[in-house]
Amino acid sequence: MQKIIPEKLQKGDKVMVIAPARGIKIIGQDARDIAKSRLESLGLKVVFAPNTIDENWDYMGSSSIQKRVEDIHTAFSDKSVKAVMTIIGGANSNQLLKYLDYELIKNNPKIFCGFSDITALENAILSKTGLVVYYGPHFSSLGMKYGCDYTFAHFAKMLVTNGKDTITPSEIWSDDLWFLDQEKREFEANEGYWNIRSGSAQGTIIGGNLGTFNLLLGTEFRPTFAKDTILFIEDTEGCSLPEFERNLQALIHQPDFKNVKALVIGRFQKGSKVTREGLEFILNTKSELKDLPILANVDFGHTAPLLTIPLGGTATLKDGLLSYEN
Repeated sequence: MQKIIPEKLQKGDKVMVIAPARGIKIIGQDARDIAKSRLESLGLKVVFAPNTIDENWDYMGSSSIQKRVEDIHTAFSDKSVKAVMTIIGGANSNQLLKYLDYELIKNNPKIFCGFSDITALENAILSKTGLVVYYGPHFSSLGMKYGCDYTFAHFAKMLVTNGKDTITPSEIWSDDLWFLDQEKREFEANEGYWNIRSGSAQGTIIGGNLGTFNLLLGTEFRPTFAKDTILFIEDTEGCSLPEFERNLQALIHQPDFKNVKALVIGRFQKGSKVTREGLEFILNTKSELKDLPILANVDFGHTAPLLTIPLGGTATLKDGLLSYEN
């Protein structure tokens, strides 16, 4: 399928915020205001899809499948909307996949950005349409008062500037509950990326949240690992080392995994208790990975800050140096 690259954002463009998983109620007004101001600082206009403010949330914190699908279709059919951002993740955006109008999305290509549970939507769109999507911050992620500069700079570089990025580690990172108290934050120095295995590779970026990506195995919504795939994966604090290992093994069992030429792993949350030593042990037990360059502890996943990674774009990894473009 031919790759479709959405147009970059320009001053005056409209960004529509949608809630395909959990809804807006979980995001405080202060974070909403900060996120809106950040986007407006780029000259963008922020609007919310009709059902993001719906009061009828279910036990998952979501509105109905019909309403969430309607908002996605509204965002893609509105010619004035140039980017679609998710409010936050959750656990149920894969409910929507068979109800989406992929021809509508393909015929109205635009930026689609989010992470975590949004992995399901992004990979389905990539698989069914060829549209490059962005594994990057939610709208709520931009509502972080402190520690958001790195996230916002890389977001703008990919979606506003030229769609190319050469990655250097952030100076600091956090894994705190920032949304509970914006003035009480916990940051620590970034030790840098873990160049677990040196080497060179270039190829198409596929991946996202590992647990969510694996929900697509055996379905029409999982992008194939075409020749020269660079696999980007991360997981939540609930993913211990054994859980990560079994989910990674599930991918390795896929017949097309032989086309994966490098592995890039996002930073683990503290709650996962994954260490570099433990991770290296797991990775070194797998013969299928023995010739692959592997870079870990990279600035994406469920800690802050976050990169904005083009799924369907092209990554280059050379001896621990990472770059990518649309």
